Amino acid sequence: MSTPLYQLKAEFFKTLGHPARIRVLELLSEREHAVAEMLPEVGIEPAHLSQQLAVLRRSNLVVSRKEGSTVYYSLTSPQVAELLRVARGILSGVLAGQAELLADLRAGQPEPGPPPA
Repeated sequence: MSTPLYQLKAEFFKTLGHPARIRVLELLSEREHAVAEMLPEVGIEPAHLSQQLAVLRRSNLVVSRKEGSTVYYSLTSPQVAELLRVARGILSGVLAGQAELLADLRAGQPEPGPPPA
């Protein structure tokens, strides 16, 4: 019996559930990067970055190529970059709503009640 799609989606989102992996994917959304270029941007130890890249490789979200002693990474699909853009849009909306609520709370305005019947 095959794995249900919702379970595969959950595993996919678990793969994305680490800040370093998200940052790597954001960088690779711009262009191909060498590992050494990503280190200062991701802000983790080289061994840890290597582990995170391995997770992304196993999940087929990134591919690597070697040129001399330099390893370059890129996204396997532009849809990964699109997913990150969509997530940013969702978060922007959520945070804007929270900021509006916070402003209302600070201003001491009552919460809107249910619409009139």
